Amino acid sequence: MELPEELPQLYKRHIFACATQRPPMHPRGSCGASGAQPLWEKLGKKIEEGGLSADVGFTLAGCMGFCSAGPLMVIYPEGVWYRPQKEEDIDTIFESHLKNDQLAEDLVVVLSR
Repeated sequence: MELPEELPQLYKRHIFACATQRPPMHPRGSCGASGAQPLWEKLGKKIEEGGLSADVGFTLAGCMGFCSAGPLMVIYPEGVWYRPQKEEDIDTIFESHLKNDQLAEDLVVVLSR
């Protein structure tokens, strides 16, 4: 089956946020062990309360492969990775990227394999 040239998009943006929780002393670490859960809870509430839930999909994901860099989230279709460390970072990402279509430059992380 051939893919159509352009697929309809369900959301303007879709966020995937790592929710993997490994034990605290695990050698790979994890986003959950790095304090991701309260950040993702805050982001979910902001999306809903900010009236963006029709345009922004938010999905908790399993491991995204960069465990020691967490907590990590990626926003598509831009493919921008963020590493929020505190709740204020979520506010910045929400206001800059999701509401004003601008990178939250200080929170962008460039990952390599």
